[in-house]
Amino acid sequence: MKGWTGNILRINLSQKTYKKETFSEEFAKKWIGGRGFALKILWDELKPGIDPLGPDNKLLIVQGPISGVPMPNSGKTIVAAKSPLTGTYGDGNIGSHITIQMRKAGYDILIFEGKLDAPGYIFVQDDKVEFHSAREIWGKGTYEAQGWLEEKYGKTAGILSIGQGGENMVLYAVIRSLKGRAGGRPGIGAVMGSKNLKAIVVKGTKEIPLADAKAMKERGIGDLKKVGEMDKKSKWSVQGTNAILSWCNEMWALPVRNMRFSHHEDAWKLDGERTSRARVATYGCPHCTMRCGIAILDKEGRESEIDYENVGMLGPNLEIFDMKQMASLNYMCDDYGVDTISAGASLSFYADAIDQGAISGDFKFGDAERAKELLRMTALRQGVGDFLALGSLKMAQKIGKNSEAYAIQCKGLELSAYNCKYVPGQALAFGTSAIGAHHKEAWIITYELKFSQRGAYGRDKAQKVVDLQRIRSSIFESLPICRFPWIELGWDLENYPEYFNIATGSNWTLEDFTNTGDRLYALLKAFWTREHPDTDRTADYPPRIYFDPAIAEKEGPIAGKHLEYDKYDQLLSDYYDIRGWDSRGVPTRKTMEKLGLAQEAEELSKITHLQ
Repeated sequence: MKGWTGNILRINLSQKTYKKETFSEEFAKKWIGGRGFALKILWDELKPGIDPLGPDNKLLIVQGPISGVPMPNSGKTIVAAKSPLTGTYGDGNIGSHITIQMRKAGYDILIFEGKLDAPGYIFVQDDKVEFHSAREIWGKGTYEAQGWLEEKYGKTAGILSIGQGGENMVLYAVIRSLKGRAGGRPGIGAVMGSKNLKAIVVKGTKEIPLADAKAMKERGIGDLKKVGEMDKKSKWSVQGTNAILSWCNEMWALPVRNMRFSHHEDAWKLDGERTSRARVATYGCPHCTMRCGIAILDKEGRESEIDYENVGMLGPNLEIFDMKQMASLNYMCDDYGVDTISAGASLSFYADAIDQGAISGDFKFGDAERAKELLRMTALRQGVGDFLALGSLKMAQKIGKNSEAYAIQCKGLELSAYNCKYVPGQALAFGTSAIGAHHKEAWIITYELKFSQRGAYGRDKAQKVVDLQRIRSSIFESLPICRFPWIELGWDLENYPEYFNIATGSNWTLEDFTNTGDRLYALLKAFWTREHPDTDRTADYPPRIYFDPAIAEKEGPIAGKHLEYDKYDQLLSDYYDIRGWDSRGVPTRKTMEKLGLAQEAEELSKITHLQ
């Protein structure tokens, strides 16, 4: 087998044992890698209904066939587990040296089972596995933990760690790496913390197995230069992802005040031009040719690496327009190891619930100093922070009083920084994302606002969401690889099957990837259904407040506009029809069998009726 190592390292934390396993080429080509591998393994090995924060859950670190090879932006790794936030499969991709080091150590998959009896970390070097105490870094933030481990193992060691948010099992805790990399929005860091696992360190000395190493090197070096030149010409890296903030504000799609508003006159204070001027450093992932990590100094004088999602959710959505204060909130999230999107959304929901009289509290929109204190309390789960650590849906379920209507989430995961009160296609993308509302699944908003009629609900938008989910799930989440060269610079999608073929000796086309994407999305939804057997189509709805005329803008280009239930429901029906799912949003038996999921369909039929 070429492209894949074919090896799994299974580590039992409870017993402090490990064993090497293998997988077949048939398995590899059916599931590709990354998300595909993680999804299939967790489906097979987890019993329905297990506690995501219990020892029966498993934490997976997964690579793919082009992970870590010398090509543009190939330094991505998938972290996955059953999510404590959504109760279903959850994952995230993260830029890290572990991408290269795992492959050189000879593994595509690390599986962590059970729980350490005391806080510790794992060191893997080729065929050797060591269990170490984490007493010197437990209770420390991710920056200190990363620095301590780099001193011990070197700056190029593959290091994943959690902060106090993961240790204390904040439900939206993430896994961190390098200066500002994070992954696992659905609480994968909390799963790592539930296992008393502070960090994972990997070093390898072997060669990555490739069908044609010479061709890969020649092609990769050339394309690294090519994409770098495209980036320089486009000047995308000047502002990075935060370039979109001013556009979202102009298009009235910015998250403001728990997304009750979509535009703010002070948003310019946080836009890409301002953050670029304030830049003190720039960071990126391994093999990155278009570094997106713009670091600015926060209120306390610390380097804080920002991007649009962070700025949008910790800035305008909290009505905080002081750049340094926003940067402080971002730094704290990174250091504590909690997701910036969900943290901002949970804080804004809390302020909103207080405004609505649903709960008492002393937090108001715009109060940056109190927001910082609440973040600290959340990471440590102290006082009201224990409540904020639940995420907006579970907070709303505790509050009641119709507060769930303005909990800005889908399936338990908070929406990224795009206000969809009058953007039906992106609302559908968030609603149908099988891991909860994440923009990485189908970022349709630029297409929708630039190249289509904004308020339209046509089948073409449903088709576009499906197409993007196919591509993103199979290529970007399963190879896995960064999507920025494609979405930001227009680097041709055909490059990715070509690299896959050089690595594996295959002859795949884009169609092979899109077919695999359909298989992955069917199993993702089957996983959700297995954990939520009474599911219905409302699970694929965006937040209810988007349908409320009371929150429609009073002025501007979308004044009086909001989503409409009947039209959204038809859009959702179109989506199900394209996918071959039933009216509940569950893949039919025929569809699953067509996608090579006959066994999985049979298992699912024991839990719920399949059409």
